[in-house]
Amino acid sequence: MDKIVLKINNLTVSYGSIKALKGIDIEVPEGQIVALLGANGAGKTTTLKTISGIVEAESGSIEFCEKNITNLSAEKITSLGIVQSPEGRQVFPDITVEENLRIGAFTVKKKKEIERNFERVYRYFPILKERRKQIAGTLSGGEQQMLAIARALMASPKLLLLDEPSLGLAPLIVKNIFEIVKEINQEGTTVLIIEQNALQTLKIADYAYVLEVGEINMKGKAGELIQDKRLLEAYLGGE
Repeated sequence: MDKIVLKINNLTVSYGSIKALKGIDIEVPEGQIVALLGANGAGKTTTLKTISGIVEAESGSIEFCEKNITNLSAEKITSLGIVQSPEGRQVFPDITVEENLRIGAFTVKKKKEIERNFERVYRYFPILKERRKQIAGTLSGGEQQMLAIARALMASPKLLLLDEPSLGLAPLIVKNIFEIVKEINQEGTTVLIIEQNALQTLKIADYAYVLEVGEINMKGKAGELIQDKRLLEAYLGGE
């Protein structure tokens, strides 16, 4: 049995009178890519924000490496090793690529580890090495997405949370980013990815959950779900 890194149990989240999550259960085994799929407004981002400590859970629990982290502060959760690359890139636009990456490493105390992380992200994203002195706001959309993922990796995450990494990007760049996510995972980082682009995500994921208006309505091995006609039609409008 794989060790379960993240265990979400009966998680409920509300915004005022609106129930965004209605008692969901999710498990993320160590070393795997787990996908959380669903249409806009299904509750995917709410799930990630609750794991990260940005949104408060109403009930239920979140365990990370067997430690209850429900409603801990975002800083504490990051220091435990859960790091999020947020939706819409959200890089710091007025400073350089390299400065963005240094900010990502703020929880890392060892200089050698920071240097190793720089080598690692520049290996994944050679374009960022070329652009390291460039102001981040002048990068293309795809480059900013790469920077957002690289910045998260600078914190040496045990669990990398990716929120819609393909959003608004050209198909060729999307393919490239998914290949890099697969590589990051193969080198030992556990990944929880949320996406509307279900087809591409299922190609790289080990397991997937489908969220619909705050409830999990399908789950299974990615290789099996990708064959599921209902899923492809309901969420992806076919191919």
